[in-house]
Amino acid sequence: MAWSEKLETTRQGLRNLNKAIPEAAQAFGGLGKAVKQGGVLEFKQKEFVALGIAVALRCEDCIGLHVEALIRAGASRDEVGDVLAMSIQMGGGPAMMYAAKAMTCFDELSQ
Repeated sequence: MAWSEKLETTRQGLRNLNKAIPEAAQAFGGLGKAVKQGGVLEFKQKEFVALGIAVALRCEDCIGLHVEALIRAGASRDEVGDVLAMSIQMGGGPAMMYAAKAMTCFDELSQ
């Protein structure tokens, strides 16, 4: 399945979950908004952190969402590569497999 299709499937699942637990979903969304808008790091830097964590924790859906956000924020392939290298250093072999997925995602979505 292409990454654009995976993202749509992820979003459909999240919409379904949000309907089932609207208060919790709204609270989680508020947390995301607060941490992305506040603080001293720029949005793109925060998304780099999120991508690194997504790779290390092996969350494929998270990888897609954060790669998409990074592309919108103007991240380069080289920048994403640096983040993925750190993720591999911290997460070992399993992180390397998800880093490969993340690079494929970046390449597909940035075309």
